[in-house]
Amino acid sequence: MTLKESWFNTIKKTIKLAKNAGFCYGVKRAVDTTIKLKQENINKSVCVLGELIHNSHVIKELETLGIKTLDSLPDNGEGICIIRSHGESDDVFREVQKRGFELVDLTCLDVKKVQSRAVELVQNGFFVIILGKKEHPEVLAISKNAQRAADNHDNVFVAPNINSLKEIENKIKNSSKVGVVLQTTQTKEYLFEVVNYLMPICKILKIVNTICPSTSLRQEEAKKLAKNSDLMVVVGSKKSANTTHLAQLLSEITQTIHIENEYELDEFNNLILNANNIGVTAGASTPDKLIQKVLEKLEEYNIERTK
Repeated sequence: MTLKESWFNTIKKTIKLAKNAGFCYGVKRAVDTTIKLKQENINKSVCVLGELIHNSHVIKELETLGIKTLDSLPDNGEGICIIRSHGESDDVFREVQKRGFELVDLTCLDVKKVQSRAVELVQNGFFVIILGKKEHPEVLAISKNAQRAADNHDNVFVAPNINSLKEIENKIKNSSKVGVVLQTTQTKEYLFEVVNYLMPICKILKIVNTICPSTSLRQEEAKKLAKNSDLMVVVGSKKSANTTHLAQLLSEITQTIHIENEYELDEFNNLILNANNIGVTAGASTPDKLIQKVLEKLEEYNIERTK
């Protein structure tokens, strides 16, 4: 028996997978519907404007089925063009149909709610603050729809962090009414930070908590798991907002690594070998089979999987 094998045998090491890891209902709906559309329209072109979800493994799988991902719209379109789960602006919807496509809207229903609430706030005279990443497709769609409904585009502002709000403090103070909505994958911690900052400087403040319930549940469960783990493994794309937020949250509780696939575990051998209790979770755009591959790879370290 080698020294490494002896060490493994003397210390019980466990892996625990979070119950709410992997596809949320919005992502599952988008992926399943897209595949079904292609199966029902074998002789028709089926494409998605932008990545359907932020996971390269899923995008490659869709490509093997003949479902193309478009970076931009061609002048003359044909077949079915799918609006991805992140949503698009009303202008893009019209342009897709103008170019000759049959449009299928697979925007997540929770994302649609954020768009509607942002538009309502603008139409009721609020200076609207969107908490989220400026270049994320979901936030771009929310912002563009709200701006289109506003008399003045300056009445809509995207705040990726608290410092960005401090840069427009005078604008906030001079606004009669301020409304706040959130990118669906944002954290409650960021929301609370913003509320505490805005309350003393706003005349009228309206907060609309538009964090997706699935996101909140995933985050809360993962935080509980992290408190009893020496190491947390977060599986999902680096481009996925909900996955990166999850990893950031958990890193404040325990040692956390964010990987896109099982092969990246090799980069963290020492962390894995030195951890007795390993928790695993995954972002909303991470397929189950990828999560299982990560668990199987971890089991190669002689770690027992628990429920």
